[in-house]
Amino acid sequence: MKNEDLKKEILKLKKEKNAVILGHYYQIDDIQEVSDYVGDSLALAQEAQRTQAEIIVFCGVHFMAETAKILNPSRKVLLPDINASCSLAESCTGEDLRKFKEEHPGHFVVSYVNCSAAVKAESDLICTSGNAEKLINALPKDQKIIFAPDKNLGGYINSQTGRNMVLWNGVCTVHDSLTSENILNMKAAHPEAPVVAHPECNAAVLAVSDFIGSTKAMLTYISKSQSKQFIVATEPGILYEMKRNNPDKEFLNVFNIEGCSCNECSYMKLNTLEKLYNCLLNETPEIVMDMATIEKAAKPIVRMLDMSRELGIIK
Repeated sequence: MKNEDLKKEILKLKKEKNAVILGHYYQIDDIQEVSDYVGDSLALAQEAQRTQAEIIVFCGVHFMAETAKILNPSRKVLLPDINASCSLAESCTGEDLRKFKEEHPGHFVVSYVNCSAAVKAESDLICTSGNAEKLINALPKDQKIIFAPDKNLGGYINSQTGRNMVLWNGVCTVHDSLTSENILNMKAAHPEAPVVAHPECNAAVLAVSDFIGSTKAMLTYISKSQSKQFIVATEPGILYEMKRNNPDKEFLNVFNIEGCSCNECSYMKLNTLEKLYNCLLNETPEIVMDMATIEKAAKPIVRMLDMSRELGIIK
């Protein structure tokens, strides 16, 4: 089927099956177009928590679909491609974190949402790039903290809060591969363009950036800015939403290798319209988890959402 026909069939099946499609900003444009809600990790966790749909189709990566299942254990949660993993999530297993905790007794464990259900189950609090700084600031100043699994985000939060969190040595390979050298070359060619970067980028990239924030924060910054051109240091899937919200502005994506699209998240791009259609049609692949893991992993996620509401981060 052609893409337009696939979109029509997807919308038809979605209505027939009382399904909701949640799409991450890094999905291909066509999937973002047919999604009921497109957002970052925090926004999608909110939507997963409050949806009334019988079926949740999560167009993202595996840990995101797991989060939706954890928040909706009685609902069917589908992922168009079960192999859509995450380099950051793969850098730390539940057993890895359990051993790390034993090496650092008395530490409160804050894990970035980009981790497996097993890691969430070993954590005290989950955070996203959009709420991490405020959540960390809300914890007692003398609280010893382990931050997993993203050392770049953890290092950035340390620099902003004055904390000395113990960092798990993991990275998102897409963001970590971006270089300050490429950004400085782009800034030289486009001196009026602010650099907006995701905090999963390495410290050298963040040091030459004009704005650092989550995907949602970057979108807000760009919409409010008077600048007409931006250098964007994150996964290029976000450009669809940036252009849609700001048709009069130009966006220059930072590549890790000049002229190469290899800074795209290959896992995110595994989801296609055809896979989404088949996923809805056959109601598979389904995310299946044992109830013990669901219940244990739910606690730090719910704590994150509750704290975020108390702090006014979300409604």
